Amino acid sequence: MSGPLVGVVGVGYVGLTTAVCVADHGLHTVAVDIDPGRVRKLSTGIAVIDEPQLPKLLRDGLARGLLTFSEDFGALADRDVVFVCVPTPSTDGGRADLGAVESVIDRLGGVLRRGAVVALKSTVPVGTTSAMAGRLRDSDIRVVSAPEFLREGRAVHDFRHPDRLVIGTHDDTAARLVQRSYGLGPEQVLRMSPESAELAKYASNAFLAVKLSYTNSLAALCARVGADIDDVTGCMGADRRIGPEFLRPGPGWGGSCLPKDTAALVHTARRHGVAFAEVEAARQTNTAQAQRIVTAVRQMVGRPLSGCRVTAFGLTFKAATSDTRDSPALAACRELSEAGALVMGFDPQLPRIDPAVLQESRVTAVDDPYRAAKAAEAIVVLTEWPQFRDLDWRVIARDAPLAVVLDARNTLDPALVETAGLIYLGNGVPQGF
Repeated sequence: MSGPLVGVVGVGYVGLTTAVCVADHGLHTVAVDIDPGRVRKLSTGIAVIDEPQLPKLLRDGLARGLLTFSEDFGALADRDVVFVCVPTPSTDGGRADLGAVESVIDRLGGVLRRGAVVALKSTVPVGTTSAMAGRLRDSDIRVVSAPEFLREGRAVHDFRHPDRLVIGTHDDTAARLVQRSYGLGPEQVLRMSPESAELAKYASNAFLAVKLSYTNSLAALCARVGADIDDVTGCMGADRRIGPEFLRPGPGWGGSCLPKDTAALVHTARRHGVAFAEVEAARQTNTAQAQRIVTAVRQMVGRPLSGCRVTAFGLTFKAATSDTRDSPALAACRELSEAGALVMGFDPQLPRIDPAVLQESRVTAVDDPYRAAKAAEAIVVLTEWPQFRDLDWRVIARDAPLAVVLDARNTLDPALVETAGLIYLGNGVPQGF
């Protein structure tokens, strides 16, 4: 397939997904990363992230000679389009740290040919694309905004079948090059200014966060008034103006995007004199969810949590990923530990979770769910792994006969838990929490 020569900088979730998917539809792709260990593994076909379909696409791209990895920015010298996919973490004040983006832009300025296009997929504050274009003005390299909207666990699917491809640029030629890199038709492209594209990414993620926090507040109210959150949100989601997505309660939201993107949007709004109370409230509600779980456990156990053995089922921020960044499950574990509980944690992805992260969250990792639940006074389901629905609750009840089960994700079958002789509490339901 003829088309632009593509480069990618950064091989995390976004960068590696971009590289393997672009190579998969026939474009020669070079991916650069400063981590030599990652480059070595990827060059031999070992995926460094846990994402469905990605390992096979990686091996196929290498075998076809369409995908290469390097530590050397010079390997990008002949590229027509280079996607920048490096982290923009939050500072303490909520501002996005652009250090990695600026460093990459400066290095690209020294190697790319004149007329090349740099597409910023990193989530960056409004005005960043124009600022980076200014840094490259003397090199005649064009910079566009091309924000990503990938979901962990569905990243390959989302790249291949996007709801929209957002390209922020006033340059028609640059926009066409980026579009051709995706192999998509013009009908799937939303063309806009760089500033609009940058804000659209933050606005989209912040809206999802608001919707999730709204649902968690609604769940707390449902439990108080005897309503069922699934019935209430089922009614809401049937309205096409609202839709059913992001209307399930849980222990909060986390991951690599929503926490930092909401913080950055609030920071940007304050800087420009805008009070974004809705997003600030969503963040406050999210922080409060961990304490809500602690309160529910304490009430059901019927005593202070000092020395209480609590089992946490699920440690990643959601199912279908090994990512624990800003995990609400780990936030709940920390709060439980600070209240004096002894927290035993199990997750299907435990071998891929950094032990230091668990130590910081004061969780004792156990590699078997039944051993993790042994002698527990409370079992809290914090991540919606389908494996938890298949547990034999009779075995758990035999070794933890006094345990109360709090299902923060409403992922279990209450009848199976109760038939085993255990007390079950769902999230946002009558006789729940």
